[in-house]
Amino acid sequence: MRFCCSTGDAMGMNMVSKGVQNVLDFLQKEFPDMDVISVSGNFCADKKPTAVNWIEGRGKSVVCEAVITEAVVSKVLKTTVPALLELNMLKNLTGSALAGSMGGFNAHASNIVSAVFIATGQDPAQNIESSHCITMMEASNGGKDLHVSVTMPCIEVGTVGGGTQLASQAACLNMLGVKGTNVQSPGANAQRLARIVGGAVLAGELSLMSALAAGQLVKSHMKYNRSSNKENKTTATI
Repeated sequence: MRFCCSTGDAMGMNMVSKGVQNVLDFLQKEFPDMDVISVSGNFCADKKPTAVNWIEGRGKSVVCEAVITEAVVSKVLKTTVPALLELNMLKNLTGSALAGSMGGFNAHASNIVSAVFIATGQDPAQNIESSHCITMMEASNGGKDLHVSVTMPCIEVGTVGGGTQLASQAACLNMLGVKGTNVQSPGANAQRLARIVGGAVLAGELSLMSALAAGQLVKSHMKYNRSSNKENKTTATI
C-alpha cells in the first residue's frame, strides 16, 4: 500500500508517517486479525534509488531547460555544440545505461543537490532519490545553438520544519525568498525551492560537461586543488 499526500511547504515525511500510523491503527481496530509489520514497507521508497520513484515521482517533479547560444558555448564554456552533444550521448545516456544506472543519467547532479540540501536544511540522506536526473542535450536554431534540459522527478524539499529552522539554513532560505510557509498559496515556497534546485543542477551539468568536452577537468582540479593552495597552509612559530 502506497500512500500519497499533499504536505504544503513541508517535506512531509514525518507528517505522512503520523497519518499512516493513524490509518493503520484504525484498520487494526476494524480488522483485529490484521497483522501490522511496519509503518514503512520500503515501497515509499525513501532514501533509496528506485524505479517506482523514477517513474511515478516523489516530492516535487521538475523539468528545467535553457538554450545556450553558440557564442556562449565557444567563448564561455570553451567547447562546441557538436562536442557537447556527442559527450552527452556517450557519457550520460550510453555510459549510464551500460552501468545499469537507476535515475543516474547525468554528469554530477548529486553534487549540486547535496550542496543545496545542506545549505537550506533539507535531509542530506534524501539526496539519493532527489538526485535522480536525466540530462538531455540537442541542437537548436538550425544546429547552431545548444538546447539543454534536466528532468528530476523526485526532489524532496521543504521550507518549514526540520533543519530549515537552523539559523544558517533559515538565512539561506530567506535569501532565496522561500523561507517558511506561503500563506496565500500553501506549497508554493517548497515548489520554488525545488525549481531552484533544478536550475542549479542545470548550471552544474553545463559546467562539468563543458570541462570534460574541452579536456580541462583534471587540469582545473590540479590548478585549483584546495589542498595544494598555499593560502590554506598554516604555520606556527614558537
